[in-house]
Amino acid sequence: MPIRDLKEQIARLPEQPGVYLYGNAAGETIYVGKARSLRDRVRSYLTAHGSSPKTDALLREVTSLAVTVTDSVVEALALENSLIKTRTPKYNILLRDDKNYPYLKLTTTERYPQLLVVRRVDDDGNVYAGPFIPGSAARRTMDLAHRLFGLRSCHEVLNGHRDRPCLEYDIKRCVAPCVEAICPPERYADTVQHTRWLLEGKTDALIAAVRQQMADAAAGERFEEAARLRDAIRTLEDRRDRQQKMATVDTGDRDVFGLKRGEIGAAVHVFLVRHGSVRERAELGTGHDLAGDTDAAVLTAALQQFYEDRVPPPEIHVPVEPDDRDALVEWLVDRSGQAVRLLVPQRGEKRQLVDLATRNAWHAYRERSVVDATPPEPALERLQEVLRLPTRPARVDCFDISTLQGSETVASMVVCLDGQMARREYRKFRVRGTYAASHRGAAGASGSPDGRLNNDFAAMHEVVERRYRAVQGAGGPFPDLIIIDGGRGQLDAAYAALEGLGLAHLMAVGLAKKEEVIVTRDAVTPLALAREDAALRLLQRIRDEAHRFAVTFHRQSRRRRDLTSALDEIPGVGPRRRRQLLATFGSLAGIRRATREELATAVGAKLADAVLAFFTAQT
Repeated sequence: MPIRDLKEQIARLPEQPGVYLYGNAAGETIYVGKARSLRDRVRSYLTAHGSSPKTDALLREVTSLAVTVTDSVVEALALENSLIKTRTPKYNILLRDDKNYPYLKLTTTERYPQLLVVRRVDDDGNVYAGPFIPGSAARRTMDLAHRLFGLRSCHEVLNGHRDRPCLEYDIKRCVAPCVEAICPPERYADTVQHTRWLLEGKTDALIAAVRQQMADAAAGERFEEAARLRDAIRTLEDRRDRQQKMATVDTGDRDVFGLKRGEIGAAVHVFLVRHGSVRERAELGTGHDLAGDTDAAVLTAALQQFYEDRVPPPEIHVPVEPDDRDALVEWLVDRSGQAVRLLVPQRGEKRQLVDLATRNAWHAYRERSVVDATPPEPALERLQEVLRLPTRPARVDCFDISTLQGSETVASMVVCLDGQMARREYRKFRVRGTYAASHRGAAGASGSPDGRLNNDFAAMHEVVERRYRAVQGAGGPFPDLIIIDGGRGQLDAAYAALEGLGLAHLMAVGLAKKEEVIVTRDAVTPLALAREDAALRLLQRIRDEAHRFAVTFHRQSRRRRDLTSALDEIPGVGPRRRRQLLATFGSLAGIRRATREELATAVGAKLADAVLAFFTAQT
């Protein structure tokens, strides 16, 4: 099965949301898919043979794999939609309706603007927001504008001379611009401005304006209006902006570059944004040593090579200022035949997309570093020489601690056998705080009053002790070298655990993150190696894998704590209802913000009341 030839590449994929693209021998994209976790989703294809004729045909044809990391599943869905329309992969056609996602249109060209749901963005002077994924989010945002600000929801032609307002005014969902005596044009203009700020995500400015209105209403003894504005402020403060960098309402075209440079070369990732959506992606890379070059020099070369056979768009966004910028812009203008702006965004959505491109470049660089890594034999021999080990370190164990202010403290242990990472030997630990509890009076070994462990040294002592007590009981295998992610304090804690087990003869070293120096037990001064030294690069590769494994486990633990446990406490919410709630509202915060009507639509009126009662009791 050709897909099995990609097994090693799949094992190195990040556990992050994103889009994956399968290609065939002809270089054509034959399938585009999205994933909450790229590694888990793509790895499932290794055992998918026989699930359906379409899947079997896909697996027989797959010869290549490419991925693009995103910040959320929502962004992955938007990018997947764009790539399917652009590349029309044959295995997607039967499963996709090729629809456009909805936008909200604020008709500012009218005298009395209103909100409309539309499927396309036009350059007509109105204000657009979106796309909204899922589509129900557009309706919820529209409902919020009606409830908070009283934007009109009718489609009548208004002139302000109606005799009396409709029922929407009586139930506080409209400020009645149809009756000028009740709502003069100036007041309705404020309502429209507040709605526009809501759509544009300018929450701080919106809250400040509404708070001033509340103060004015209270000063004028319009207490009912002041209370309504107070509730609006609370809703706005609880509302989180879910920015979607993969698709915006900006109708312009631009290319967005991300760059990662290191000892083994560089990787450049490019997002091609057309009509506000990422329509394509591209990668450039080199395996040459670029130690003497700067990011600016590498970016200049990338821009020249990328646009050698392409027409530059009106805007190009880059992470750093390239060398000889003026000459480069002149060359781009000559290639394009029109004005070209070369920008380094500093904030906002544009900078976020540059950062996302940089993250994808980092992933491509890491993938190349694994493929092109120094052969293990010379690196192991060099490591033996540097650390003066009696034998070549055939087995290396590495430990790392991951925590967030002492909460959900976890640890990882990864194993390197003969220079290759042995994933079956990896271990995960939930730090219990037993060492800190039994040494509460000792310096540097303390826990927090609520049981959280706030000390990396104590956590390292506990994990090393637990690991090698188990190894002793099993009779081995013992490592030739132990790597501790940290400095002198973490290394001393590890040796204290080893001495307590009678294993002080084992060799352990610490690798400090910032300085990248090697800390040993016998030397007072840390050992500093050249950046390109094969021994240091091998230690860094093992340490970085331990860090990745620990951070991934920590995120899973926090997600399980934050999303699952709270919902499990609600009477009547089982695994199926929990998944349904999270799929509908996206997160625990989304469920907490939902109205009774939204909850009832998702899980029924009875369970909606139970959910509301649960969260009300927590406040």
